[in-house]
Amino acid sequence: MSSDTIDFTLGAPVDIDIAVTWLDGTGPTEPLVQVHALDEHTFVLRQSLKVHYEGPFVFLLLGNTGALLIDSGATSDPETWPLRATVDRIIDDWLAVHPRKSYSLTVAHSHGHGDHTAGDSQFAGRRNTVVVPTGVAGVRDFFGFASWPDATVAFDLGGRVVSVIGGPGHEEAATIFYDPWTGILFTGDTVYPGRLYVFDMPQFLATIERALAVVASVPVRYLMGCHIEMSASPGQDHPLGSNAHPGEPPLEMLPGQLARLHERAVSIAGIPGVHGYDDVIIYNGKETVQGFLRPA
Repeated sequence: MSSDTIDFTLGAPVDIDIAVTWLDGTGPTEPLVQVHALDEHTFVLRQSLKVHYEGPFVFLLLGNTGALLIDSGATSDPETWPLRATVDRIIDDWLAVHPRKSYSLTVAHSHGHGDHTAGDSQFAGRRNTVVVPTGVAGVRDFFGFASWPDATVAFDLGGRVVSVIGGPGHEEAATIFYDPWTGILFTGDTVYPGRLYVFDMPQFLATIERALAVVASVPVRYLMGCHIEMSASPGQDHPLGSNAHPGEPPLEMLPGQLARLHERAVSIAGIPGVHGYDDVIIYNGKETVQGFLRPA
């Protein structure tokens, strides 16, 4: 065991393990939380589709002085979504190898929708823990945005410095996180293999352009959003509300897909409605999105 400081710049971006088959709700049983280590300092957790049809992904990044949890899932009940217990176990195991006198946890969000914030309550009263507010003012003030959403803010986990980027369009307080250690751009519900609900297309385009500027300036290996909704058939999604997704594509997307998404969004910016492509489906406009989500 060693308490030496980890150099989160040496060799970055490091090799990570993306060879994972995500449990898709089709098996007779599956864990309530699936955990996959991208490396010893970075974890992806998925909430079971059997518990909630959104099957959201959350991300845990560990630095020298603290950890960052991006999102907290779609339900609050620790019996069916033992997020805090899982996060505590991962951190405890990490600290057993990398002892520290104190260690903090920040629970932040890709955006404020309930399927990404419902688990926040599990962290109430946890020692050395801060849960970031979900509104624009709370996000701006916590991270110290001098200009929202145009600025990029550095958030230091103790030598592991994550960039926080304003990301409205899907939701007004959305953020994107870039982690130089893994070369991952965590894109929330802005970019993922599924239904991209765009409430504000000008803001969405500006967010994609900020993300493209990141790709142009630093090594970005993968984009990771918070859902998988597309199927194995190009252009076909799993229906909303499905508790099983037989045949999912990978969670991770490539930087080139971001550029193509921008081209597509530009081309349909003035055309409200549903626009399908092989790897994503864009729902353009508030009325289109709300009409799709509204119960029949």
